[in-house]
Amino acid sequence: MMLGFLLARAGVDVLVLEKHADFLRDFRGDTIHPSTLEVMHELGLLDRFLDLPHEKVYRISARVGDVVLPVADFDHLPTRCRFIAFMPQWDFLNFLAEAGRHHPSFRLWMRAEVTGLVEESGRVAGIHVTTVDGPREVRADLVVAADGRSSLVREQAGLEVEALGAPIDVLWFRLSRRADDAGQTMGRFDAGRIFIMINRGEHWQCGYVIPKGSLEEIRKRGLEAFRREVGALAPFAADRVRELRSWEDVKLLTVRVDRARRWYRPGLLCIGDAAHAMSPIGGVGINLAIQDAVAAANRLTAPLRDGSLTVDHLRAVQERREFPTRVTQRIQVVVQDRVITRVLGGRRPLRPPLALRLLARFPALRRIPGRLVGIGIRPEHVRTPPAAPTER
Repeated sequence: MMLGFLLARAGVDVLVLEKHADFLRDFRGDTIHPSTLEVMHELGLLDRFLDLPHEKVYRISARVGDVVLPVADFDHLPTRCRFIAFMPQWDFLNFLAEAGRHHPSFRLWMRAEVTGLVEESGRVAGIHVTTVDGPREVRADLVVAADGRSSLVREQAGLEVEALGAPIDVLWFRLSRRADDAGQTMGRFDAGRIFIMINRGEHWQCGYVIPKGSLEEIRKRGLEAFRREVGALAPFAADRVRELRSWEDVKLLTVRVDRARRWYRPGLLCIGDAAHAMSPIGGVGINLAIQDAVAAANRLTAPLRDGSLTVDHLRAVQERREFPTRVTQRIQVVVQDRVITRVLGGRRPLRPPLALRLLARFPALRRIPGRLVGIGIRPEHVRTPPAAPTER
C-alpha cells in the first residue's frame, strides 16, 4: 500500500490488490515507529495521520520477576516524533488507501486474490487474479509481491528462502482495559514464561510467548489452566480472564525468521515479509516493510515512468535493503537464542540478564536499543517529488 501510494504520487500507474473485503484483521503489526512517522512527515501527512486514534509510547520497559527495568528511550532520536504510535493496522491501511485515491494513477481492488503469475520469455508479465466479477488477467511492467511471509507470488516465482530459525510462537488475545489499570507494560519475563501487554486504549493486546510447537500441550492442560496462568502474570486483570470464552479467542502467531536469497526476477520484486519474515521482537517488521517501500519507490519511479526498468533496478533495491535486513534479523536471532530461550527454559527465581541490568544502571545505553527499534539500521527518506497535483 505504501509503495503503491508513493508511485502513484509520482505519476506511475498503480494497481493494489487486496484479497479481503476490508483490512480488519486483529493482531497484525500495529506499531508505527519513529522512522515510519518521519516518512509520513516527509509526505506532508503526519498531522492528519496523528488525528487517528493511537497510543504513544516514549520508552520501553521490561518486568523481570517483580522488578521493572528500563530498556529503550526514544527521546534522543533525530526525528520529528520521538515515540512509537500504537495504531490498528487497518486504520493505517485505510489512511494510505484514502491518500492514494487523490491521485488519478492509483487504483485499489478489494476482494481480488492473486492466484498465479503470467510469464513470458522468462519474465513475469502480470498476474492472474480472482475478483468478484470472475477471473482476470492483469498485465504489468512490474509485479510487486507484498503478500506476507507465506507469499504465494514468491513461491510461484521459484525464489529460494533461507530459514534462520525461530524457537518460539506467540499466542495473541485481548482483555478489556479499565481506566485505573497499571500503565504500559511492554513485557514481563519470569522463569519459564514471557508475557506482553500492550495498552490499546479500550483493551489490552496480550501476547503469551510459548516454545515452538507447544500449543497442543497447552490446550491439553485446558482453557481454565491457561486463564489461571494469565491471571498470575497480570494480577490486576485476573478478574477478566473469563473474557477468553474459548480457544477461538486465542490466536496463534507462528513465528518465522527467514529471507529470500534473491528478492527479484525480471518483472517481479518482493518486499516486506515476502522478502524477509521478521520475529515480533521489537515490533520492527512493519517498519522494515515501509522502509523497503520507500527505497523501492526512490529507485524505481524514474525507470517505471520512462519505460526503462531492468533487472538491475530491482537488484539495486535488494542491495540497498539487504544489509539492514540481515543485521536486524541477526539481532533478533541472538535475542531469541540467548535471552528468550533461556527464560522459557529457566527456573524461578529469574535473575535479570546482564544486558538489562546494564541498561537500567546506565541511562545513556538505552539510546542504543532506542535507535535500533525506533529508526533501524538504515532509515529511508522520500526522494521522489510528487507529480503535478490533479484530483480525480
